[in-house]
Amino acid sequence: MSKNLIGAAVLALAALTPVVGLAQEDEAARPYVYGIYYQCDVTRQELADEIVEAAFSGAYDAALEAGQIQSWGWLAHHTGNEWRRLLYHSAPDLDGLFATLESTSGAIDEANPEMARALGDICGSHVDYVWRYVIGSRADNLPEDRGDAAFSVYYNCKMSKEQRADEIVTDVFAPVFNRHVGAGKLESWGWMEHMIGGEYRRIWTMSGAEHSDVLDARDAIYTELMESYRDAMQEFDEICYSHQDMMWNIVMEAP
Repeated sequence: MSKNLIGAAVLALAALTPVVGLAQEDEAARPYVYGIYYQCDVTRQELADEIVEAAFSGAYDAALEAGQIQSWGWLAHHTGNEWRRLLYHSAPDLDGLFATLESTSGAIDEANPEMARALGDICGSHVDYVWRYVIGSRADNLPEDRGDAAFSVYYNCKMSKEQRADEIVTDVFAPVFNRHVGAGKLESWGWMEHMIGGEYRRIWTMSGAEHSDVLDARDAIYTELMESYRDAMQEFDEICYSHQDMMWNIVMEAP
């Protein structure tokens, strides 16, 4: 990632920092997530996986061991939109989030410049998001073992009412999701709010051992919510009125 792009992202987040500071005290425990969503040459995208493992994983593992970040991962497209790969890392604060973005980019460019250029050639464009956890099965961190399959729902929401959507998820939907995590097919779930990036305002994440497990859990949760909480579902759908669904293969994650 170019230093100009990093600088622009830091300035944009700096403008949001006073707003974040006004949030409730318990929000300080909710991690931030930086996600880089890549479009890649589908004929060479598996080579991108090899490059990330060989040249990127060491820098992110070092940041994790140093306590600068809480987790990182590399996900591969299974089904969904044009995004083919996702590189993410999470941190408890914005300083750590962006310091890691800059330090890992610098370390990779210095140690493996050819591989860094090769990844840019294979995955030639990307969109970056910063998310923040609202609630989930592990609100203070990403789960240690999310399985091998992930499902993400990216929502367009009415900005004037999206906090009401957060309330519905927290008060009504979360207990249902948590029961399904305890039942075994669902390994984790999370609901995150947009901080900076593209058009999507909220993201719902789920993970499990197999794609079929995640889809079975999703269908069961939807059925329960429609049967028991139809009014809340209708209100939620009016606020978050459209979405894009993505299935991912979890290629690498730590811890």
